[in-house]
Amino acid sequence: MIGQKFTKLCGVALVAMMASTAIARAETLADALVDAYNNSGLLEQNRALLRAADEDVAQSVAALRPSLSYLASVDYGYSDSEDPIRGGYQEGLGAGLNLVASMTLYDFGRNQLAVDAAKETVLATREGLIGVEQQVLFNAVNAYLSLSRDIEFVTLRENNLRVITQELQAARDRFEVGESTRTDVSNAEARQAAAQSSLAEAKGAVAVSREVFRSAIGRYPTSLERPPNAPQTAASVDEARRVALINHPDLKAAQRIIRVAELNVERAERLKYPTLSGTARAGFNGVFEDFDSTSATVSVELSGPIYQGGALPSYARQALARVQAERANLHLVRLAVEQNVGTAWAQLLVSQASLEALRSQVVASQAAFESTREEASLGAKTTLDVLNAEQEFLDARANVIAATTVRYIADYYLLAQMGLLTASHLNLNVQAYDPEAYYQAVQNAPASYSAQGKALDRVLKGLGKQ
Repeated sequence: MIGQKFTKLCGVALVAMMASTAIARAETLADALVDAYNNSGLLEQNRALLRAADEDVAQSVAALRPSLSYLASVDYGYSDSEDPIRGGYQEGLGAGLNLVASMTLYDFGRNQLAVDAAKETVLATREGLIGVEQQVLFNAVNAYLSLSRDIEFVTLRENNLRVITQELQAARDRFEVGESTRTDVSNAEARQAAAQSSLAEAKGAVAVSREVFRSAIGRYPTSLERPPNAPQTAASVDEARRVALINHPDLKAAQRIIRVAELNVERAERLKYPTLSGTARAGFNGVFEDFDSTSATVSVELSGPIYQGGALPSYARQALARVQAERANLHLVRLAVEQNVGTAWAQLLVSQASLEALRSQVVASQAAFESTREEASLGAKTTLDVLNAEQEFLDARANVIAATTVRYIADYYLLAQMGLLTASHLNLNVQAYDPEAYYQAVQNAPASYSAQGKALDRVLKGLGKQ
């Protein structure tokens, strides 16, 4: 009883939902992808991580420039001396204010290598952002197509229940006139109960898919249009692999990381060289009540390691080992990209062949069902024969719906493995995120009070960060 009430409530809720959205424009897959792109917290998170990587460039550039700092102090002191000139007891407050400017004059290019490594890291992070974009859009495709499939299942189950209800009524009519047995009626009643259960499950699947849709797209769906034609991918698996090896963001990011590791090897090798730096200091100091002084110094210092306990050659070996590890990782990434393309291509071919076969099965099972029902009306077939034929027809139609969804998803999966499942490649109507805008604003490490710093403030406000 409780189960029947729950089924009825689910049905009422689904009907109300569809009725409330019927007047709205049916949304397309492109609409869903646009909203997924605009509302993705994952994309927003990784854009912020990219901006953080941009700041590493600014900080590395700042290390090439002079720095200016101040040192202010207040102290209390006393002196009790028997010196005949400055003897006696003295005490009082002292104060000092010093300005210190310093700059690395020459370090054999270590700081510049740090700048170059930071720039390569930014480029690698940008590729990672493209990978996240592909993930977000593929999740949106999957959510849209899965919900569309489940809604079709509900329609199919409703039609199935309607047909079985008609068969049940026909069985009862024949039983009343003595043309069938009670078994026929019982078989039809059992199938009707099973159809009601399947309909409830289908409606529950729609409710679950709506939640998945909301998570992927950022909102609940309205009525959905049928999926459009699948995007163009490649004419052959070899072409798909060739495109993937050029465009896949994971591969491009791995290449950038190798360059970062190579630059770090050069930095590690130059740690044994000295550093030439300059310092200028000017200040005022007051000691006790009767002594004030000003001072200014300029110095040039050459410093370098003599013995560090074997740490410096260890740093160099460690950096070299990381280069070797990253090169091995590039090989693994390349193999993974090629394998994923091959797998996606195989899945696409299988889904195409399966869909074609299942469509033929639908045609054949429909003809069998109609023939069986006609023969049953003439007494040549039983109600169970009709129900079995109808069930085969239902299963064939459901399999076509599921296979069609798999076919669509296989196309988009292959596109993602080729590195082309992006907003720009799909021509989505979005305001694309421009990673260059923030980078150009910070790469020269502008001071907050400079004109460029004020322009950066406007960029941050445009991003909604202030």
